[in-house]
Amino acid sequence: MRHDLVEKYDLRLPRYTSYPTAPHFTPQVTGETYGAWLKELPLDTELSLYFHIAYCAEMCWFCGCHTKITKRYDPIAVYLEALLAEVDLVASRLPGRFKAKHVHFGGGTPSILTGDDFKRVMDKVREHFDLTPEAEVAIELDPRTADEDYIIAMREAGVTRASLGVQDFNLKVQEAVNRVQPYDLVAEIASLLRKHGISELNMDLIYGLPYQTTDSVVETIDQAITLKPRRISLFGYAHVPWMRKHQTLIPDEALPGMGERWSQYDAAQDRLKEHGYVAVGLDHFAAPDDEMAEALANHTLHRNFQGYTTDTATTLLGFGASGIGWLPQGYVVNDGGIHAYQRMVHDGLLPTARGRAIDDEDRLRRDVIERLMCDLEVDLAAVCAPHGVDPSHFTPEIEAMKDLEDDGVLIRTGWHLRVTDDGRPLVRAVAAKFDQYLKAGEQRHSKAV
Repeated sequence: MRHDLVEKYDLRLPRYTSYPTAPHFTPQVTGETYGAWLKELPLDTELSLYFHIAYCAEMCWFCGCHTKITKRYDPIAVYLEALLAEVDLVASRLPGRFKAKHVHFGGGTPSILTGDDFKRVMDKVREHFDLTPEAEVAIELDPRTADEDYIIAMREAGVTRASLGVQDFNLKVQEAVNRVQPYDLVAEIASLLRKHGISELNMDLIYGLPYQTTDSVVETIDQAITLKPRRISLFGYAHVPWMRKHQTLIPDEALPGMGERWSQYDAAQDRLKEHGYVAVGLDHFAAPDDEMAEALANHTLHRNFQGYTTDTATTLLGFGASGIGWLPQGYVVNDGGIHAYQRMVHDGLLPTARGRAIDDEDRLRRDVIERLMCDLEVDLAAVCAPHGVDPSHFTPEIEAMKDLEDDGVLIRTGWHLRVTDDGRPLVRAVAAKFDQYLKAGEQRHSKAV
C-alpha cells in the first residue's frame, strides 16, 4: 500500500452495509410503519431472516456488537420467548405465507442457546415460512460455547453454514482482547462440524488488534488455512471507545499505528491470495470454487448488514433486540434495550425503535454504492438506466473525485469507474463520494482500513 495514500485517505467512513447508513435512521419509523410495510409486500417476495441473539457469556473487548453478558441461562430463556413471540407478531402482519431463502443467526453469541432452544427457533421459522430447497441456514459460532451435542442439534435444525469467530490465534493478542481460544479448540470444532455434515465453514479474522504485528497476523492466517475455511472475513478492528465503553479496557499504546495497521492488511491479503483465495470486495476472501467467488465473477454479489453475501432476497426481516432489516420501502431497527424489546413484544407491539424510509434517489445511490463495494467498479450509465436517470446526474460526484483519480485510487473512462489495486482498501472513500448524507469530518464511523 502506498504510504502517501495511507496519510491522505485513512478517514472515518461508513462501511456501507446499507444506504442511507445507520446513523441517519430516525425514530420517525415506528412499529406501525413497519407493520404497514409488511402488509404491502407482494406475496412472491423472497425473504431473508436474521435472528439476533443478544447475549454472551463474557465480553470480548474488541466487540462492536449489541450484546449483554450473563452467566445464567434464565435471562436467555426469557429473551428466547420474546424472540419467538416477535416471529408470531411479524408473521401476523404479512399478507400471506412467504418463502425464505436465507436464515442467519448473529449476536452476541447465537451458540449460547441450548441445542433444544435453537431447534425451537427453527421450528418457529418453519411454522410461518416456507424454506426454499436451496435455503442457507447460517450461524455465527463461538468455538468456546459449542460442543458435539450442540453441533448435532444445529444439523438437525437444518444449519448448512457455520462462521467461526477466531480473530487471532496469538495468545498475547487473545488475552489483550479477553478472548482466549487455542488453535486446537477451533480445530476440534471445525472437525466436528464436518463430521456432522456442516462443511461450509467461514472464519472471521481481525487485524489492527492490540499487540498484533504483521508477522503475527500472517502466522494466524497460515494456521487458519490449515482448517480449510471456504470463506474468510478479514476485518480491521474498529476502535470506537466513545461508542463501546468496554473498548477502553484496550490500552491505546498497544494498538498498532497507522503504518503498521496498513502493513498488516497488505500482508494478510497477499498471504490469502498465495493460499489460493479470491479477494472479494473490501474484506472478504473465498475459495475459487465457492459460490461467493462465482457471484463476484458474475457481478451478482450483494452487500447487506452481514457484509458480502450471495443472498439475492429483496427483503430482510430482522428479529431480536437491535435486529435490523430492510424492505423495499426502507430500513427498520428494533429497540436495542433487551428489557424494552421484551416489554414491547409481550404487549403485542412490533419493537421497532427507528429506521429510514427511502426514496428513488436513495435507491439509485444505494445501487451505485453496492456495485462499487462489491465489484470495485461501476458503470454509472448501466446502473442509472433502470432508474430512468441520465448518468450526467452524477456529474458533481465525478468532479468531486478528481483527487482520487489523480492519486491513482480510481480510473475513470467515461461513466465507468474502476478502483485500482492500490485503491482497493480505499473503496469506502470512493463510495462516500455518492453519499449525500455524509458530513465532512464526522467521527462516528470507524477508519477506512
